[in-house]
Amino acid sequence: MTSDDAAGPGEGKRGPLPFDTSVAHQARMYDYVLGGKDNYAADREAVEAGLKAWPDMAFSMRANRAFLGRAVRYLAGQAGIRQFLDIGTGIPTSGNTHEVAQSIAPETRVVSRALLDSDEAGATEYIDADLRDTDLILGRAAKLLDFTRPMAVTLLAVLHVIPDADDPYAIVDKVMGAVAPGSYLALSHSASDLFDQETKDSFRSVVDRMVQQQYTPRSREQVARFFTGMDIIEPGLVPVEEWRPEPGSDNTRKSRLWGAVGRKA
Repeated sequence: MTSDDAAGPGEGKRGPLPFDTSVAHQARMYDYVLGGKDNYAADREAVEAGLKAWPDMAFSMRANRAFLGRAVRYLAGQAGIRQFLDIGTGIPTSGNTHEVAQSIAPETRVVSRALLDSDEAGATEYIDADLRDTDLILGRAAKLLDFTRPMAVTLLAVLHVIPDADDPYAIVDKVMGAVAPGSYLALSHSASDLFDQETKDSFRSVVDRMVQQQYTPRSREQVARFFTGMDIIEPGLVPVEEWRPEPGSDNTRKSRLWGAVGRKA
């Protein structure tokens, strides 16, 4: 956290932390870009290095957060969803899933990172590590959510840290197989086919040197596979900033993130 920078690796003001602060983490990098306080020197250094390799990185992070808000407003408003399973939500700043959904429908139930770990930064670590343990996630979610009724599952900017070897498609299939018909999936994912090769190589070098997670960006076709068997809501699978943008939105910059919302029949 920003005030703990004098502490050594893995240490905070109140003693050892349950994670390594000497290496950057995606969730804390997002937190820094979004103006949060739950980040460390390594996270900020990785962001600055990343911006040199990919100048639109911060825009992409903010665009992803804005996509979250628009998607949740659609789901809680137009679609009438009152249950959310928010997987890999990152470190809370403003405009979280529960804040957006409950501003529209106060009775909305949301299970997110707090379900998995009581420590803020540690929860992000825990979700990243245990997204593969879908039985654990679904079992704990069932304590609050009614799986016989439609819900929305959000997987935003998390599946690209799951390598092909861990079969992210099977993870999504299992989660969506457990929810009721009429449920929705909101997903964003780093795009391999929206980068030029030079930027891709430069950014990959930064990630490999400075960030805990390894990224697996995927093409539009590969991301579309996550929605197999679902009806994709208009405007379809598009860069996140193009998904139902607010009037007056900046349309001159590109996020390099695919995003979509799909409905389970």
